[in-house]
Amino acid sequence: MKKLNCILLIDDNELDNFYHERVLRKSNSTENVVTKESATAALDFLKAKDNHLDLHPDLIFLDINMPGMNGWEFLEEYDKLNPDLKGKIIIVMLTTSTNPEDEMRAHNIKSLSGYLTKPLMEEKIKDIIEQYFS
Repeated sequence: MKKLNCILLIDDNELDNFYHERVLRKSNSTENVVTKESATAALDFLKAKDNHLDLHPDLIFLDINMPGMNGWEFLEEYDKLNPDLKGKIIIVMLTTSTNPEDEMRAHNIKSLSGYLTKPLMEEKIKDIIEQYFS
């Protein structure tokens, strides 16, 4: 399995971030894990790409339900970013939502590559890396 340079977790739930970061490190799938507890902070992080070239994410796991800016709104703002800032980032929705409407909506968003329900497991990570990065 290819090892990614950086995976970005965007989720307002500290415990989910802690758990998912451990799963990512244990799976040995990435050199770096960056967590942001709001969509706004994640956008700021992506816009400041020059400040952290080594931490530019290959893969983003994005939660839907967050205060302030939710996952859908993040995607709208993400789509407006300069293509240089986006690179070839793969974005996967990672959520507790089992609402079929959310999943349908996700499949209609071009910048979104996948939709998973929490928790993130090693097997799911390996599947995503094989599918998008091999």
